[in-house]
Amino acid sequence: MSDTNGPRALLKRIRVWLIVFVVCLVLSGVTAFPLVTELRLLDSSLEGWAAPVAELLPGLAEWIDRVRGGLETADAQSPYLLYGTDWLAFAHLVIAVAFYGVHRDPVRNIWVVEFGMIACAGVIPLALICGPLRGIPFWWSVIDMSFGVVGILPLLHVRRLIKRLEAATAPENVPAVQVA
Repeated sequence: MSDTNGPRALLKRIRVWLIVFVVCLVLSGVTAFPLVTELRLLDSSLEGWAAPVAELLPGLAEWIDRVRGGLETADAQSPYLLYGTDWLAFAHLVIAVAFYGVHRDPVRNIWVVEFGMIACAGVIPLALICGPLRGIPFWWSVIDMSFGVVGILPLLHVRRLIKRLEAATAPENVPAVQVA
């Protein structure tokens, strides 16, 4: 019978949670590249098969239509503006790569998890400050803030598991040698 709290089991659980988190981070990044196409698809779906959602949430449908129009205009008249979202996507991918260090050596690289937690927490003030400055509806800022909240939950769990792994693999306390 294997020990479900032993170092090997803890390491496996840490790695599974890290993979889930990194996959979500990569998907979040990759989907920031084709924003114009995604918004066209989303807007057309709200007029088609997802019309019941648009009827239930007309504000959402209007917002998606407005954002699609803005992105199409930017893409047609000033495509360099969308370069900023390419950098956003790239940042997500680079941050995801940083978690490889945690995968290799969780105890030594716990700081990456803590950095990720700080970044997740930072989503909330960013959305609350920049959202109103950019004319983003409050309910959309709440959706943005939810990514920080949802992102920090697995990282908190991973951090706890790493601390348990650290305790389980710590060398026994050796009495200090006293020099006369």
